[in-house]
Amino acid sequence: MNSGIDLQGTFIESLRDLGIPAGTAKAIWMPLPMILMLIGATVGVLVATWLERKISASAQQRIGPEYQGPFGLLVPVADGLKLVFKEDIVPAKSDPWLFTLGPIIVVIPVFLSFLIVPFGQNIVISNVGMGVFLWIALSSIQPIGLLMAGYASNNKYSLLGGLRAAAQSISYEIPLSLAVLAIAMMSNSLDTVDIVNQQSGYGILGWNIWRQPIGFLIFWIAALAECERLPFDLPEAEEEIVAGYQTEYSGMKFGLFYLGSYVNLILSSLLVAILYLGGWDFPIPLNLIAGWLGVSELNPVFQIVTAALGITMTVFKAYLLVFVAILLRWTVPRVRIDQLLDLGWKFLLPVGLVNLLLTAALKLAFPFAFGG
Repeated sequence: MNSGIDLQGTFIESLRDLGIPAGTAKAIWMPLPMILMLIGATVGVLVATWLERKISASAQQRIGPEYQGPFGLLVPVADGLKLVFKEDIVPAKSDPWLFTLGPIIVVIPVFLSFLIVPFGQNIVISNVGMGVFLWIALSSIQPIGLLMAGYASNNKYSLLGGLRAAAQSISYEIPLSLAVLAIAMMSNSLDTVDIVNQQSGYGILGWNIWRQPIGFLIFWIAALAECERLPFDLPEAEEEIVAGYQTEYSGMKFGLFYLGSYVNLILSSLLVAILYLGGWDFPIPLNLIAGWLGVSELNPVFQIVTAALGITMTVFKAYLLVFVAILLRWTVPRVRIDQLLDLGWKFLLPVGLVNLLLTAALKLAFPFAFGG
């Protein structure tokens, strides 16, 4: 298996060759991935908001944005500038500290979750052994911020939205965790890099979606509910509770909720791609292509091409899922709150438990195929 390019090691070694001590070289390296992650996530949000408009316009046979820059590409930039310069209003009888902390607590865990997302063999900010469950732990902090925002607004609609957000998140985190446990059981690891490596070697036939179709559906439905995407946007249902927990928010505080929602969608799509669609793995094994071309896997040019293809495949799979999520928003009607909770507790939870037990049985019966 191709070990990929060690970006961190290469960068530190290059600085040491210039006479910089190893500790200083590591200190210089540390902020770079975080800055790249913030820039990448922000650009991803801009692309997702543009796609939202274009895909929704196509679904409803409208033109969509086309005048703000070529193909309307400057619309997300205009959105961001508008939110930055909009007046920030704090309601008179609200709790100003909690009102301000709410959107911050919502956004920070989502950005931190990008730490464990591998875009290539060694292209990951932090290769944490418990990577997937670190994401689940971080995502469980988000409802606290939503509930805090709803309570601090001193508004009955906001409070209802915050309570709905907490109930929804708790309902869908358990089935999502069960789906992840099934993947961890097959991969014998919770490390996202190990999970992708376990799927590689056989191309598209080795991806977990074929061995875990039920888990894939559970994870995708639960991820949409965690992101509060239609048909699961009950915490901010405009027809029922105005705009839920963000009713009283304006300016950049509202912008943080908006940013967090789209970053969470991209993050969830990336994790689905990593857990079920082979991550950076190409549909045709690259070692076979190297053999056909008569090129060594250790060839530096081949490694650079492999790394570039890996990043491209990860991003492509993620945005394919973003496309599906956006299309669902403009296709499926919103469910009621009782239907939402019934789906989580009465259907997805028992199906997730059965899927976990079935995975354990298949692992014992067919260890060569299910990671025995």
